[in-house]
Amino acid sequence: LTGFVAGVAREVAKHNVTINNLLPGDFDTERHQSNTRAMAKLQNRTYEEVRASRMAQVAAGRFGTPIEFGQYCAYLCSVQAGFITGQNLLIDGGKYPGTF
Repeated sequence: LTGFVAGVAREVAKHNVTINNLLPGDFDTERHQSNTRAMAKLQNRTYEEVRASRMAQVAAGRFGTPIEFGQYCAYLCSVQAGFITGQNLLIDGGKYPGTF
């Protein structure tokens, strides 16, 4: 998918079309909370323990908010981001340990 998006993005950029991937990490959504509850049940731990463990893996020390995700998306759709194309934007609070 990454290669496909990069290739298509280069083809359509001359038409003032940008294509990028948002790669979200842990955002504090109802789905994330539901998954955390399921993990807690499987691991016979409390929700709070599993949540704290997951949060400790994020360099920022917190989960992203749904509003932040919407703002990232809105920025990429804005005129100010018109020169960003064919990119994979990892928005995970520093959780991914490598370079991307």
